[in-house]
Amino acid sequence: MTSEGLVQTTVRVGDVELDLLRPASPEALLDEEAFADDEFLPYWAELWPAARALADALPEVTGLRVVELGCGLGVPSLVAGARGAHVTATDWAADAIDLLRANAERNGLQLTAEVRDWRAPWPERFDVALAADVLYEQRNVVPLLDRLLELAPVAYVGLAGRPYEAEFLRGCGNVATVAERVVRISV
Repeated sequence: MTSEGLVQTTVRVGDVELDLLRPASPEALLDEEAFADDEFLPYWAELWPAARALADALPEVTGLRVVELGCGLGVPSLVAGARGAHVTATDWAADAIDLLRANAERNGLQLTAEVRDWRAPWPERFDVALAADVLYEQRNVVPLLDRLLELAPVAYVGLAGRPYEAEFLRGCGNVATVAERVVRISV
């Protein structure tokens, strides 16, 4: 993704200030061919309130291995990285990953950013898993549950009041609300 069509945004989360580039018009990224292939929509291009809430509610992560599923613009990942976590941020949109890498570099942060699909099992294990506003489609519920429980003993999930969140929470087991819009899931 080129810097053309991007706008600069400053995001402050507690003691962390991030200088981010983000798409000026996420709607301009709509691609009918990509949608026809796998119902792909550029959800990644928005700075969603649930991602901000998750970043605000992050626990102490210094030295921990953290993974974020469906990271989009990656604000929780960037905040975790700024606070000393070893972060792997993932999204199935290559443009999201490219922009996240650029924003990490722009803010002097190191993290691993990978194109990944959470519908497939992963061999890696982490200390903490993160996901924000990724339950906008019913087909995401079971794969998200499977990956979160597989990847880490604890997960923090930013919720947005989407219809499929209740189904997801019923399948989670041990759930605790840690902040408005954010739950902690443990196995």
